[in-house]
Amino acid sequence: MNIINGIRRYKKLLLIFALIILIKIFSADSLEVETFYTTRFYFHFSKILRFLFGWLSFSVGDILYFLAGCWIIWKLAKNTKLLYKRQLSWKIAFKKLYGLVLLCGFIYVIFNIFWGINYDRKGIAYQLKLTHLKYDIIDLEKMQSILLEKVNASRMAIAKQHMHFPSKKEIILKAEESYAEAQEKYPFLEYKIFSVKSSMYGTIGDYLGFTGYYNPFTGEAQINTTVPAFLQPYIATHEIAHQLGYAKENEANFVGYLAAVTSPDTLFHYSAYLDLFLYTNREVYYFDSTSSKNSLEKLNPWVKRDLVELQEFDLQHQFFLEPLINWMYGSFLKLNNQPKGLYTYNAVVAMVIAYYKKYGKI
Repeated sequence: MNIINGIRRYKKLLLIFALIILIKIFSADSLEVETFYTTRFYFHFSKILRFLFGWLSFSVGDILYFLAGCWIIWKLAKNTKLLYKRQLSWKIAFKKLYGLVLLCGFIYVIFNIFWGINYDRKGIAYQLKLTHLKYDIIDLEKMQSILLEKVNASRMAIAKQHMHFPSKKEIILKAEESYAEAQEKYPFLEYKIFSVKSSMYGTIGDYLGFTGYYNPFTGEAQINTTVPAFLQPYIATHEIAHQLGYAKENEANFVGYLAAVTSPDTLFHYSAYLDLFLYTNREVYYFDSTSSKNSLEKLNPWVKRDLVELQEFDLQHQFFLEPLINWMYGSFLKLNNQPKGLYTYNAVVAMVIAYYKKYGKI
């Protein structure tokens, strides 16, 4: 009888744990995730989310985050007051702990059903049949040289044609157009029903190190439009990649690159090539710091000016809690099938090299 009463009392928690176990079992097979979750369920479900919230001019997800933050602060204040007044008995504490575990479990289940299972899919390398993702210093230096040429050429074209980076609204629209172009070459990058918005927390993001993010609960992609303009096109295509189910950061980087360089807009080419060049250059530095520094010296004056702007921007927005935020986010990535943590972003270099070896161009 006690066992039955225990089951009845904690049936919600048992249900949550059962769902978590089922998610773990299903996610263990990346081919099943790719075939049944990503390309079937998520493909249609994500469209529903974008249809529900994409037409709104403001970010529903950002408002939800604000309300959640307020609720957490209120709960902390309330419980701190109870603790201070010594009104927090063991019975009340256990009840609150039970509620917290239940809430966290519920959020975990919803997060995975709405989007998180994509962390375990086969992904873009599987779709493009990129099988050789290992590289050496020769591969790195060759890719660094190619990207150096691409960066200089695209930035020179922008300067000579007196092109100006578009407004916030234009960048978002041009990002959508870049995926329309990419879909012609890569049908699996079909992007229907638009939902990309400027983040309401741009200034906060500057100090915390966030340039963009995807809200899995509303299907909205947010761009921090307060960062230097030359970063924003690639940020936009990166976040749209998350919307399409490319959850891992290296995959979103690579898919964002595919879309950006397919765009007819040179500004998008430059934004993507610059980011990839910096990733590759940092990777080269680990093997040959002299080669890395020499490559930076070969950047044309316009690119160097942009990098100075970026450096100054970063210096102006230093925040003592940023290392803690980075550690927390890195830990989140590690828990979601990205064992390299924040270094996962840099893993896009392996994909770019593999793509070049297979197709002979980038």
